[in-house]
Amino acid sequence: MSGARMSALAALRSQIERIETAEAVHHHDRVALGHGEVDHALKGGLARAAIHEVFCEGRQGAAATGFVTGLAGRVTVRKPLLWVRQDFSELETGALSMSGLAELGLDPRRVVMVRAADVESALRTSADALACDALGAVVLELWGDIRQFDLVASRKLTLAAQSSGVTGLLLRMAAQPLPSTAETRWMLRAAHSPPVSMWGAWGAPRFDVELLRNRHGPCGRWIMEWKSDECQFSESSAYPQPVAAAPAHRQDPALFQQRRAG
Repeated sequence: MSGARMSALAALRSQIERIETAEAVHHHDRVALGHGEVDHALKGGLARAAIHEVFCEGRQGAAATGFVTGLAGRVTVRKPLLWVRQDFSELETGALSMSGLAELGLDPRRVVMVRAADVESALRTSADALACDALGAVVLELWGDIRQFDLVASRKLTLAAQSSGVTGLLLRMAAQPLPSTAETRWMLRAAHSPPVSMWGAWGAPRFDVELLRNRHGPCGRWIMEWKSDECQFSESSAYPQPVAAAPAHRQDPALFQQRRAG
């Protein structure tokens, strides 16, 4: 083997070793998501300059998209967000709603949408974008089980994210998890809304979130609410709407019934 090939092989092994060791990502900046138990499992929050995968069960694409939007809102920090989608994803699920992103607290003016004609174009565009430190995050939305997205492609995205400090969020629709270099892997389902009166206002979006892979901590499953105004997640509240306190001068109903009975 020639000296040039030996040198290239040694450099590649060094890069892979940086990914596989705990120190490679452990020292990355982390951003708290707002949910106490989840942040504790993540050792303080979601790691920036890393790749995170989000999967969904069945027809739960809307929940997964909302969750990814929340993650992107937490890590972008006023920087632009690049969202790469396959044309096929738009045919299956429709176009993303800018007004919907705004309702979730993500400024549409900071979102750049890229429609890729095929998987190769989507992967190439995402790798180039992850290497650009002017971005806050890159969302790569892929549809189905894709043979082109293998361990080598995953490593390329991770190396690009590590070199620039940009966070990569992979939204996998209708796909099964495979080995990758992702820092975390999530499975998303829509959570049931808490019971409210028929006149109650819409509550915060709620997600049934399962952390399937966590390189530096435990996994688990939680109900997470998204607070659009604060742009952060929180623990599930039993009473999403405030309850009015009873007036101090109001009679005790039990005492009133006793007086009537007497």
